[in-house]
Amino acid sequence: MRMRRKPWARPELAACPYYIQSGEQFKGKWHSVFGGNNPNPIHLELGCGKGGFAAELALRNPDINIIAIDIKSEMLALARRTIEERFRESSGEEDVTVKNIRLLTQEIALISNTFGADDKIERIYINFCNPWYKERHKKHRLTHPRKLLQYKEFLEAGGEIRFKTDDTDLFEDSVKYFEQSSYKITYITRDLHNSNYTQNIITEHESMFINQSKPINFLIASP
Repeated sequence: MRMRRKPWARPELAACPYYIQSGEQFKGKWHSVFGGNNPNPIHLELGCGKGGFAAELALRNPDINIIAIDIKSEMLALARRTIEERFRESSGEEDVTVKNIRLLTQEIALISNTFGADDKIERIYINFCNPWYKERHKKHRLTHPRKLLQYKEFLEAGGEIRFKTDDTDLFEDSVKYFEQSSYKITYITRDLHNSNYTQNIITEHESMFINQSKPINFLIASP
């Protein structure tokens, strides 16, 4: 997603108490980032966009720690604003403390530098990622086998990836990617909103596709 530079983005992130610019220093120690020996499971959202999904996930699940990842400062700054707005709406108070979210600048191709086996990540969410249509660019897909093998390094036993997209070609390719990377697909639907899945959180992109009556593809896979 292309986004114009926003001069306010970096200063706002620098002042944000739950923003982390470089996560490599916390590899193997991510549970401590959420305070002391916080035992709550950690979930990652890869490509958090404007933060609506992470905010709703955190509000619904205060006993889960969430790391919302994006490569763009401008996007993370928008996510911060969205998260705090949703927390204010939920609490009815102007001053809010966001305890179970961390915003992280991270290039997904280098994610193994930031998370390791000791971090025991319980779940990864990949929502409406870039489909990278050209053949030579498909290696950049967040569901490409090169990435899926990296995720295996820090997903805990019994952990899972939840992948959602409107793009049929990307989804069908990704089903093959998961199988090639020895993941077990435990749930799959090609029409999420008419399925029996009840835990869905609607993202900003998803709302647009709902208005277009476009079916959403979704799967859950475990290593």
